[in-house]
Amino acid sequence: MKRRELIRLSLAGLGAAALLPRRLLAGPSVHVGGPLAGSVYYTRESPGLWSRMVPEHLPRLEVTRGQGGTAVVTVTTQHEMDGYHHYIVKHKLLDAKFKVLGQKSFDPGKDSPVSTYGLLPGYQGPIYALSMCNRHDLWLEGIMV
Repeated sequence: MKRRELIRLSLAGLGAAALLPRRLLAGPSVHVGGPLAGSVYYTRESPGLWSRMVPEHLPRLEVTRGQGGTAVVTVTTQHEMDGYHHYIVKHKLLDAKFKVLGQKSFDPGKDSPVSTYGLLPGYQGPIYALSMCNRHDLWLEGIMV
């Protein structure tokens, strides 16, 4: 490989990395697959019936640090709320052992599919978000905190 081509590709890679979604910058993704992925719940890697629906159904997690280092998790689903015709029903946040840390149900006439949760001080490890669509089932994503 020629030196100029190597430099050009390296700069292109750095530019792409600068544009990564904040979700990835909050922490590395964690494995969310398993024997039920793609059938009982859906993931980026196993969208099952809904392969064209990933961008608007997969929950996005963003972790910020508050005072004292307490982590705050914001879950967002980029999904329109079309009344009771097509909407996100609820979010759930789970810890490493799949214990429910919090949940929020949405009123499609009033809410947008965004929820916020505070983690216990010092929590480290994976967290998982579930997003339930009334028409396109249950979606799972996870990151490390």
